[in-house]
Amino acid sequence: YRTAPWRDWCSSVLPRPATQAGYVAADFVGYSLRAGFLTAAACSGVSIFKMREVSRHKAMQVLADYVHDAELFRDHVGGRLL
Repeated sequence: YRTAPWRDWCSSVLPRPATQAGYVAADFVGYSLRAGFLTAAACSGVSIFKMREVSRHKAMQVLADYVHDAELFRDHVGGRLL
């Protein structure tokens, strides 16, 4: 079993700048970065097919699992109370 190149990059490169910036390095893992990127793309209206080109997911369902509810806080009733 060989890990994906981005996992190697995340585990070897990411901890140092995260720590230097005052964050907990363990909070910055490949999944959270990928999920954040794909969720931001979905919020911006990017086609799921374009997102798939970048993420290189083979299965659409796996890609969909990475996209958190992009509409969760859009027009949220509590937004006007803050």
